[in-house]
Amino acid sequence: MLKLAKTSLLAVAVMATSVVASDILVTVNGKNITKQDAETFVNASSPNAHFSQLDAAQQNMIKERLVEKVLFTELAKQEGVDKKPDFIRNMAKIKEELLVNMWMKMQMDNTIVSDSEAKEFYDKNADKFMQQDSVHARHILVKEEKEAQEIIDTLAPLKDKALQEKFIELAKAKSTGPSGPKGGDLGNFSKGQMVPEFSKAVWALKVGEMTTTPVKTQFGYHVIYLEGKAEAKPTPYEQVKEKIIVSLKQKQFSAKITEVAKELKSKAKIVDPSKEVNATKK
Repeated sequence: MLKLAKTSLLAVAVMATSVVASDILVTVNGKNITKQDAETFVNASSPNAHFSQLDAAQQNMIKERLVEKVLFTELAKQEGVDKKPDFIRNMAKIKEELLVNMWMKMQMDNTIVSDSEAKEFYDKNADKFMQQDSVHARHILVKEEKEAQEIIDTLAPLKDKALQEKFIELAKAKSTGPSGPKGGDLGNFSKGQMVPEFSKAVWALKVGEMTTTPVKTQFGYHVIYLEGKAEAKPTPYEQVKEKIIVSLKQKQFSAKITEVAKELKSKAKIVDPSKEVNATKK
């Protein structure tokens, strides 16, 4: 049994070593540069970027920069930069900043907001989570008013499904707008998202209707078809739950930091020479 246990421990150790080794991108004078180092380097300049998502050329460039960083660091030490007073002072400042930042992160991590607290906030602030009225529309955009009117005349005799299908067909064939290939589909949008002339025309329609005269805007002449309309309604709690929790945590965190700062100041010996000078002048 003892022999088996030793074998198992050895296997685990070998596996652990192989995992670590797989993270190594390159070794420079005995110093390992890992995938985590590359990830940190990339995140510093582009927070939403990830080393693993870069192409081979970009990854090689990052590795080169990291290799250079190691070599420059070694050279700086060889030339005694780390012994200079300016370096030592700056390191002390960086250490203080890191210390405060880590303490702040600990306070934030220790701030807890329960589901019931988030739900209570949601219920008491229902007006803040309302989805605006929205419409789902299609349009056919052309340069000339005459062409827009001809399209309307072609569509006028049609209703319901026949009107919708023919509208989509003509949008694909004639519309100069980027939505043309999609049958003129503009998706869902609320008031104010479109230019005033377009917005006024579309919101005056009933579902299944189209404009009976061309609508002129800065882009040209539009024929608009209203495919759907949705009235204002609350955003479901589950969709905003995480945002509420983050917001409440931030609020609690800020209040806590303010209170701690106030308490620490009340106990500290703080000397402000400028205030003493002003008091003397009075």
